Amino acid sequence: MDVRRRSISASGDRVKTQKLNNNDNLTTTVLPLYLTNALFFGVFFSVAYFLLHRWRDKIRTATPLHAVTPAETAAIFSLVASAIYLLGFFGVASRASLDELSDEETVLREDSRAPGPCPAALHDSPVSTKKLSQNSLPRSKSVDKSVELSNAPPLKAAGEAAAVPAPAPISLSPEDEEVVEAVVSGSVPSYALESRLGECGRAAAIRREAVQRLTGRSLEGLPVQGFDYESILGQCCEMPIGFVQIPVGVAGPLLLDGKEYTVPMATTEGCLVASTNRGCKAIFVSGGASSVLLRDGMTRAPVVRLPSAQRAAQLKFFLEDPLNYDSLAVVFNKSSRFARLQTIQCAIAGKNLYMRFRCSTGDAMGMNMVSKGVQNVLDFLQTDFPDMEVIGISGNFCSDKKAAAVNWIEGRGKSVVCEAVIKEEVVNKVLKTTVEALVELNMLKNLTGSAVAGALGGFNAHASNIVSAIYIATGQDPAQNVESSHCITMMEAVNDGKDLHVSVTMPSIEVGTVGGGTQLASQSACLNLLGVKGASKESPGANSRLLATIVAGSVLAGELSLMSAIAAGQLVKSHMKYNRSSRDISKIVA
Repeated sequence: MDVRRRSISASGDRVKTQKLNNNDNLTTTVLPLYLTNALFFGVFFSVAYFLLHRWRDKIRTATPLHAVTPAETAAIFSLVASAIYLLGFFGVASRASLDELSDEETVLREDSRAPGPCPAALHDSPVSTKKLSQNSLPRSKSVDKSVELSNAPPLKAAGEAAAVPAPAPISLSPEDEEVVEAVVSGSVPSYALESRLGECGRAAAIRREAVQRLTGRSLEGLPVQGFDYESILGQCCEMPIGFVQIPVGVAGPLLLDGKEYTVPMATTEGCLVASTNRGCKAIFVSGGASSVLLRDGMTRAPVVRLPSAQRAAQLKFFLEDPLNYDSLAVVFNKSSRFARLQTIQCAIAGKNLYMRFRCSTGDAMGMNMVSKGVQNVLDFLQTDFPDMEVIGISGNFCSDKKAAAVNWIEGRGKSVVCEAVIKEEVVNKVLKTTVEALVELNMLKNLTGSAVAGALGGFNAHASNIVSAIYIATGQDPAQNVESSHCITMMEAVNDGKDLHVSVTMPSIEVGTVGGGTQLASQSACLNLLGVKGASKESPGANSRLLATIVAGSVLAGELSLMSAIAAGQLVKSHMKYNRSSRDISKIVA
């Protein structure tokens, strides 16, 4: 990618040249500059040498230093005057060289990226703009919301022969128009708008308009007003230009461990909420589901390199020695009052060592918490293993946001198993199928079919559907759906073959009720609906553990309903009914 630098304007050159000429004139009206400098240098060192000798003589003769002669007084005055001149001359020159660059130019000089909101979509812009400093940026008025940008052809890259007209301009306040032009030209970095304007909402609106002008593409339909951009500043999303609307539906009540939960699900897939809701009904009328939390611990696995495989093995034995655990735990736990080291599991590849740390993290999902603890331990180990080279704080043995056997076997986050017994009449009347059909389908689809496909942790019908929907609604990291959807669904006939026992085992549910997106207004409301908002005061970590069991219970409902639809041959019919657009609501109800 070409790195563009904004050259200093000609007017700026004239101003700087004029300033330098004025400084020169002040000096050259009396003496040439080099003679003046030589004179003051000579005076400074001469009087300094004279005073040092005089004070040495006074010390030898025990004469008070404050008793000065007229000659010494004149020497002190000359020393001070020459020092003031020299400091002023060189200080002003240094300050002038620093003042030549504004804050924006300094940032752009250090930034290797092209100016504007998105380096991948930039073109050389012919738009000229006024140079803006931090103090000159307008502080009020927002973009006129009544005017919309029409679709326009994209701008051609620099160097192409034919010029394509830019997008039609929109009505902006003069202050905002000035800022937009500055962003388009690159004199003001797009990522610095929030800090310079002090208004996050206004920054998003101005950045949005700049993106439209730079790309030549309309963003009509992407809302920008009505969102609290201050709540995401510095933690959830950088350089926002709007927000995406995702509908949130509710399934339930889910009767789990004797309590009822109304489960929020953010999704654009038709039939998903309705199907999960049907599963919740089947569980409810059958007496509810029960869950067990098997394990709770987030992991991080750095990779380090040692001079030899033998040396790497020595570090492995040191970490796994029970006698060293207490010392390592004290160092690790300093990172947080909630972080508590549980285990350290090591794996060697040649002279490289992978150390998988597991710790409890309270009600937070805990990635940052465990990473801080790992860094503390790595610093501690450098004392006894100075030849240890830290390659990376994460070596993928964790394993985060990737389908990995270590998570499937060892677990990551919360490991939960959830089960229910669905009565025969419920299977027949609510799920419209039979126990026999469900057991056979589960064996051939979820177990055998997944094995034929070589699935890793995917022995289920659609666990990721429910996990993703709940994650988005409650402010979890959607990318962690990868390992959080690890699930094996089991079904078998019980009570002399009349009833259905169904269970889901999920070893890697990674959720939190504090931090990240959980504090945003919409996501916080969904957590509050479930009764798990924020941190638990009575028992740290209780809210996040409860959320994990709710996720597993919802997956159980979703698995039960989808498998029943497939067994009954209703899958296509249901999607044609609920996943097809229709303006006539009466047709859907009918």
